[in-house]
Amino acid sequence: MAQDFKRRFIVSTALTVPIAYLSPMLRSLLGLGEPEWVPGRMYVLFALATIIFFYGGMPFLRHAWMELKKRQPGMMTLISLAVIVAYGYSAAVTFGLPGKVFYWELASLIDIMLLGHYIEMRSVMSAHGAMEELARLVPSKAHRLKDDGSTEDVPVSELQPDDRVLVKPGEKVPADGEVVDGRSSVNESLLTGESKPVDKQEGEEVIGGSVNGEGSLTVQVRKTGKDSFLNQVMDMVSKAQESKSRAQSLADKAAMWLTFVAIGSGAVTLVLWLALSGREFVFALERTVTVMIITCPHALGLAIPLVVAVSTAIAAKQGFLIRNRSPFEMARNIQAVIFDKTGTLTQGTFAVSDVVSMGELGEDELLELAGAVEAKSEHPIAKAIAESAREKLGSLPDAGEFDSIPGRGAKATVDGREVKTISLRYAREEGYELDKDALVPLLDEGKTVIAVIVDDRAAGVIALDDVLCETSRDAVARLKDMGLQVMMLTGDNEKVAGRVAKDLGLDDVFADVVPDEKAEKVKEVQQRGLVTAMVGDGVNDAPALAQADVGFAIGAGTDVAVETADVVLVKSNPMDVVEVVMLSKEVRRKTVQNLFWATGYNVVAIPLAAGVLAWAGIILSPAVGAIVMSLSTVIVAVNARLMSAPEAVQG
Repeated sequence: MAQDFKRRFIVSTALTVPIAYLSPMLRSLLGLGEPEWVPGRMYVLFALATIIFFYGGMPFLRHAWMELKKRQPGMMTLISLAVIVAYGYSAAVTFGLPGKVFYWELASLIDIMLLGHYIEMRSVMSAHGAMEELARLVPSKAHRLKDDGSTEDVPVSELQPDDRVLVKPGEKVPADGEVVDGRSSVNESLLTGESKPVDKQEGEEVIGGSVNGEGSLTVQVRKTGKDSFLNQVMDMVSKAQESKSRAQSLADKAAMWLTFVAIGSGAVTLVLWLALSGREFVFALERTVTVMIITCPHALGLAIPLVVAVSTAIAAKQGFLIRNRSPFEMARNIQAVIFDKTGTLTQGTFAVSDVVSMGELGEDELLELAGAVEAKSEHPIAKAIAESAREKLGSLPDAGEFDSIPGRGAKATVDGREVKTISLRYAREEGYELDKDALVPLLDEGKTVIAVIVDDRAAGVIALDDVLCETSRDAVARLKDMGLQVMMLTGDNEKVAGRVAKDLGLDDVFADVVPDEKAEKVKEVQQRGLVTAMVGDGVNDAPALAQADVGFAIGAGTDVAVETADVVLVKSNPMDVVEVVMLSKEVRRKTVQNLFWATGYNVVAIPLAAGVLAWAGIILSPAVGAIVMSLSTVIVAVNARLMSAPEAVQG
């Protein structure tokens, strides 16, 4: 549809050039003589205007009919009324009726309206991309196991319940199922919001689209197609987007009232001139047509699209992209902001927070040995330990005889010592004794704890934590200063969520929330009577983003979250939520100003066009009416261009 408006605008504008050149009214206004060398110029004008009327004006005529059928006259009705009157009256003048033609006004009005609607459509993105991005999470092929133990690559769409598939290290799980052989850690953060990889072994469930870690898994398919977890998420996203309210814009409301004003003023003008003044019909009709045309200002079609275009450019420069205009405009009224935790308030990456020695080794030596072992591993937690060790100690010793223990940890020889870095669960299974008094505070805070075993003895533990974003505290504080309630919604456990909430001073927290409940939690907050925003980055956040009055996607997050959101925070900075709210308020201010300039002049122009001061010899001619309309358009354009980022955004 946007491309259709663009194509109609280009064709109509090209045809407007000769109309402008041949237009008697415009040439008179510019002090030019009649172009006598053009034979039958009035018929040429009629032909060109007819093409523009039917080709360029058809979208407005069609939508006006739909508005009238719904008994909700708006912008399309007002535009159509103006162009029909201008075209019909001008055609009558061309074929004999005394009067002046309005072909130039007709053509320029259609051109401006086509341009305005094209700009508007470009600012509102389709939500279909979310469905495509969700679909891409599932691999196209799967390694299906045959009865003889060999594998065959088949399209995922051919998988059936009870099929067995082999998932190699680093591959995506092709369908929801149950592990029947193998051990590994699986990264489900994009789907469930759980920040750390989840250990999987025989008998445990895996979700299609999650990423396998270092071990191979044999998975028996349980759910496919519409029954799968990912398809259920897609369904929730689709329903939430369809149910999202679309508030009627101020321009439509202004257009509705101007439609009534145009019809009423035109009718009153015609009746009064004929009944009371005794003027001839041609004069009364010309006054009526002038009123009808001037009531539909060119500027009204650009008042909001220009503000949208300028604000979109400002937003992009500041690091956030506006995808959906209506929710962005609603951001000024936000009363509650719900943040996802992992990758939004936190960086979504682990870092060592505590090193606790439980033997003779010092903390630095313990971290050095563990870092040397983990430097050989590709596991996210292992990488975090190695990076933290390098940052604190510099270089690390070489580790030999490295061996990964799938789903449990790793071991290697460092400086002649056998060092193991393993999960607490595996350490307990192997009978290693760890200091419970030292472990309890770490576990109560919800931290990930790794046991370090040196020469078959428990030497200590290393705790890791998801690091808060640098601007999270400032963002929460600023939002609360603005009178907003700030909440957190996460799939992490209550201990982790509670610690982060306390640290940031949040008003409310929802923990242990499974993906299909996240949209329900947003609804719950909305049912409190609060205009609600959701900020997230994962697939599991997509339904909640769509359900919220305003959805913010952290730009570093998944494509599906970005596609589902109304505003994308490119810099992954929670502080940008504050800036979006402030820019939304500035956009509202400029919109109201532009609507005033686009329609306010009618208070003076309509009575003059109707001939109220005709007794004093003051009559607003169509040519002067065209100047007034053009002036309001220029003011609207300049006012929109003068919009700048709010002070807090600039800072």
